[in-house]
Amino acid sequence: MSEFSFNYIKFYGVKKKVSKKAVILLSGGLDSLTTLAIAKHQGFDCYALHILYGQRHASETKASQKIAEIYEVKEFKKINIDMSWLKSSALTNHELNIPEKRSTGIPVTYVPARNTIMMSLAIAWAETIEANDLFLGVNAVDYSGYPDCRPEYINAYEKMVNLATKSAVEGAFFKIHTPLINLSKEEIVKQGMQLNVDYSMSVSCYQADHEGRACGKCDSCYLREMGFKNAGVIDPTAYK
Repeated sequence: MSEFSFNYIKFYGVKKKVSKKAVILLSGGLDSLTTLAIAKHQGFDCYALHILYGQRHASETKASQKIAEIYEVKEFKKINIDMSWLKSSALTNHELNIPEKRSTGIPVTYVPARNTIMMSLAIAWAETIEANDLFLGVNAVDYSGYPDCRPEYINAYEKMVNLATKSAVEGAFFKIHTPLINLSKEEIVKQGMQLNVDYSMSVSCYQADHEGRACGKCDSCYLREMGFKNAGVIDPTAYK
């Protein structure tokens, strides 16, 4: 039995086992798949949350469903919070072109407040099912420069959650796990390989087609491709 699997408490001289629950934000991409594998390896009972927010890469939804099934999560929840009215992002405004070369500064694929909104929904579900752990696959090394992927943001959000929830006020504090935040894509791939992750299930491309085939040109494709190349691992990505 894994040391992570259960916390034991004494109750009238008998050890009672309490399973550890965690909500995983599962986009269907490489990072979220690796994060789910890590949470499972650590013995958490995983509840996967996939959010459709009006993004153009809908094939990620199919990928997340398949991943959730393979990893036998306790529950897979898919919710729709249409953010297509946020016209400044190329992920939610389909009239804007996805950049097909590396961007400088914060790229047009940045979605305003996306991680704040998604984590808030995940925390709300976690509190409902009496889970105190949230896992998400944000990365601040090989990433597109999004400000809501930085460690200082995650730390600030965790402090806010532990001020603003009934669970925390009553002493059951939330922990936000970001196991990939300080890793390069190469290191992420290597860690996934150690956990026998099948990356062919994942979809990372910003404009993948309905079959999940990647464009091979966008920023996300570039980072994914370089991750496999630098790790010395065959890239299982299906390209158009």
